Amino acid sequence: MRTVVQRVKEARVVVGGATVGAIGPGVLILLGVGLEDAEDDCVYLADKIIHLRIFPDAKGQMNLSLTDVGGAVMVVSQFTLWADCRKGRRPSFTRAAPPDKAIRLYERFVHLLKEKGLTVATGQFQAMMEVSLVNDGPVTMILDSEKHF
Repeated sequence: MRTVVQRVKEARVVVGGATVGAIGPGVLILLGVGLEDAEDDCVYLADKIIHLRIFPDAKGQMNLSLTDVGGAVMVVSQFTLWADCRKGRRPSFTRAAPPDKAIRLYERFVHLLKEKGLTVATGQFQAMMEVSLVNDGPVTMILDSEKHF
């Protein structure tokens, strides 16, 4: 699984003119599921993100996690994180998981975050979404479960 994690002051997802999810301070997670991904990838990334110390403490040092600050989470499915742009000019998505597998692991990832007591909002799977955010910092991290195992 590949993620882009952004520390935000707020984030919102709009589909067809209607807001389907919104959060205040916390993180926006763009989540891409690959062909080889499994539940272990969900568990690893959920745990990593929950405990990632990317929020400032009283001294302004990044020493606090989502749970420490009571931050919210917005999770947006984004298969384009698996784009292979090495050849030609049109991206290939052959390493992205098919929708049935991707939605199962996406929902499992969201469930793991909720199990930890976090406030979680989501986009709409397979929809054309307008994602807006106010990046805080900016602080943006790229995490890939493939590089862990």
